Amino acid sequence: MTPHYTTFQNGRILRTGSITQVALAIRASFATDENAEILTFDDVSGHVVDLNLQGTDADIAARYGTQDVSEPRGRGRPKLGVVPREVTLLPRHWEWLAAQRGGASVALRRLVDAARKAEGDTRSTKERQEAAYRFMMAMAGNQPNLEESLRALFANDKPRFETLTQDWPQDIRGFALRLAFAD
Repeated sequence: MTPHYTTFQNGRILRTGSITQVALAIRASFATDENAEILTFDDVSGHVVDLNLQGTDADIAARYGTQDVSEPRGRGRPKLGVVPREVTLLPRHWEWLAAQRGGASVALRRLVDAARKAEGDTRSTKERQEAAYRFMMAMAGNQPNLEESLRALFANDKPRFETLTQDWPQDIRGFALRLAFAD
């Protein structure tokens, strides 16, 4: 999955997309308004992202392009990024795994993938809250009800959070809500 980023210019969303798309949008924006206040955020962690905008558009695309596009597959088995670790199971578990199509490793991967899918593979509430907190501290520091909205955030009280942030700029409020409460 390609990481996504969101760039804000003067409190409004300028661009959401890959790192390359965001960097090129910022560069274009600075060409028309070199005093623009621009901040870019990681859409998952809420961290501010610093980008190197030096050089031409082609330089920027070359610098960040490899992070957006996966390399074409070559011949042979795919490199899965396999990390060997020890798993301790009872003999009956090993017997069941050995009888599965593809062997123990394939069966374990299928089981883990099924469990992740069943759970929605969601981030924890704490991770979402921390991401929203980072974003809010960077972008909503002067907004009304900030402290109360942070309390609602950490209480996981979405209705109260929505009420407290209703007077915030639409893009800032929307992004904070998406970080905090969307899975």
